[in-house]
Amino acid sequence: MAAKLAYTAEQASELVSAYVASPTAETVATFAEKFGKTVKSVVAKLSREGVYQKKEYVSKTGVKPIKKDEIANEFQTLFGLTESEADSLTKANKTALSKILVAYVKATKILPE
Repeated sequence: MAAKLAYTAEQASELVSAYVASPTAETVATFAEKFGKTVKSVVAKLSREGVYQKKEYVSKTGVKPIKKDEIANEFQTLFGLTESEADSLTKANKTALSKILVAYVKATKILPE
């Protein structure tokens, strides 16, 4: 008994081409409807084809959040901290760390205002 293919070669080719040209959720939804598949099925197919781009998480303010580890690494670089000293900063409040880093960077004119 032959296995039934979920997508024909033509469908797969059309889907991949369209998604590479416009990698959006709308493209996925359009093809899900066109092929009579679920959005999850289309995402899975794009993933298997190696072209799916995961949506990046953004905060409520619309910016990509920075992890405390990344902020601590910045402090380590700027102030020559040891790894253990930088690690201890990750226990501090993230908002406070961010404000201190931004203020320092502005004060030293590393970043334009």
